[in-house]
Amino acid sequence: MSSVKIGVLISGGGTNLQSIIDNVKLGNINGEIGIVISNKKDAYGLNRAKMAGIETLYIDRKNFSNDEEFNMEIIKELKKRNIDLVVLAGYLKVLSKDFICEFRGRVMNIHPSLIPSFCGKGCFGERVHQMVLEYGVKVTGATVHFVDEGTDTGPIILQKTVFIDQNDTVSTLKEKVLCIEHEILVEAVKLYCEGKLSLQGRKVIID
Repeated sequence: MSSVKIGVLISGGGTNLQSIIDNVKLGNINGEIGIVISNKKDAYGLNRAKMAGIETLYIDRKNFSNDEEFNMEIIKELKKRNIDLVVLAGYLKVLSKDFICEFRGRVMNIHPSLIPSFCGKGCFGERVHQMVLEYGVKVTGATVHFVDEGTDTGPIILQKTVFIDQNDTVSTLKEKVLCIEHEILVEAVKLYCEGKLSLQGRKVIID
């Protein structure tokens, strides 16, 4: 099976990106990262990519009159490099309908909760963990899903849980969840690159 070309979109530190980089290098993922694109100029994930010899690109939303034009620019750059799979690894911008249409079934996202809980508009980053602690649930986790036109509403690929301790803080919970984010995002990308993921309705079947 030929190697899958992966494009990664980031907005921050890029620890999930690093986990993909490491597993590609180890041969655990039958793919190569063709481009890392950020909407933030100072995103540390760009440095991670550069250190790994991966092409990077910063695209500033301010250079475009609307989100649609901004997204079309990203689409253009991904298609220019024949990207097969797009991974959102801490990317904090909503994708346009054009983007989803162009890459339908080929965009995956990692979310720091067990969807459909604590997800949707405004639920990202540490805010998610704060909501989890305030609600008082006993378990939380992370979800990898395919992206559709909604916010965190696409078909679920993988989920994993962590238990919440009474003395957990936003910071400690974030670290717990981040560890499993790295695990399941890598596994989801690995499965995709091996051709083991298929959709039946909104159910993801793992062969």
